[in-house]
Amino acid sequence: MSMLRMAAVAEPFDRDLDGDFERIAKIIAAARAEGVRLLALPEACLGGYLADLNGAAEQPPALRVDGPEIARLTELAGDMVVCAGYCEADGDRRYNSVVCVGGGRVLGNHRKVHQPLREDASYASGDGFAAFDTPVGRIGMLICYDKAFPESARALALDGAQIVVCVSAWPGSRTGAPENLADDRWTRRFDLFDRARALENQVVWLSANQAGTFGSLRFVCSAKVVDPGGDVLATTGVVPGMAIADIDVTAALEAARRHMGHLRDRRPDTYGS
Repeated sequence: MSMLRMAAVAEPFDRDLDGDFERIAKIIAAARAEGVRLLALPEACLGGYLADLNGAAEQPPALRVDGPEIARLTELAGDMVVCAGYCEADGDRRYNSVVCVGGGRVLGNHRKVHQPLREDASYASGDGFAAFDTPVGRIGMLICYDKAFPESARALALDGAQIVVCVSAWPGSRTGAPENLADDRWTRRFDLFDRARALENQVVWLSANQAGTFGSLRFVCSAKVVDPGGDVLATTGVVPGMAIADIDVTAALEAARRHMGHLRDRRPDTYGS
C-alpha cells in the first residue's frame, strides 16, 4: 500500500497579500508537521475574492503565474504539492485561477471556466480542462462554480485525473439565510456537488473553501476529502480548519472501478453533442 496524506483548508483570506502569505506559511508548516504531501488552499487565497458579485467590487491584485508571488508560494511549498487560488494577470486580461506548485516549480494552472452572476465583470473566462502529472499522482483542478457542471470533472477524469482538487470561495445563501451555516441550503449544495462529482467519476476529491466573511459574502467552509465512492473521509464542517485524510489513491480507484466502472461503461455515442 502507498498511502498519501492530503489536506483541504477552510480559512479566511483578504486583500492583505503579505498577511495572506503569513497565514499560508503557518498552514503549510502545520500541514508539513502532520506529514501532508498534497495541500489544497482556497480560491483567491492570494489577495482575497470579490467583496460582492455585482461587478462593482474592488479588484484583487493581479499576479503573473511566473511572477514573484507564485515563486514565493513555490518556495513555501518546498517538496509538498500545494494548490492555491489567485487572480492571474495575462497581458491586460485577468483570470480567476488556481496554481499547483511543488518541487520548486509550477506543475499546473487552471483558469475558472464557469462564472456565476457578475463574476465576468471582474475576470475573463478560461477555456478548458486538463489534468497534469505531479509527484503525488495525476491531478485535475477546478474552481468553485466549475463543479456545478458535470462535464468539468468528467473532462478531467477522462484525461486521467486520479485526484480532483476543487478550490472555492463558496458563500452561503444571500436570501433567507439561517443563522447556522450547517442549515444553509448553499452549504448542502456545496457538499452534494463534492460527493456527486467524486462518485460519478470515481476519483479522489479534495475540496477547499474560504471561511469567515468578506464584503457581503459569508463563506460555508466545509473543506473536505472525499473518496471515489462519494464518502467523506474528513471535513472541517462549517468552521475554519484543515481536513486531513490518508488514502491509497491507486488502490481506491481500482476498488471503486473494478465492477461498476463509470468511465469504462460510458456510451458517448448515445449522448449527443
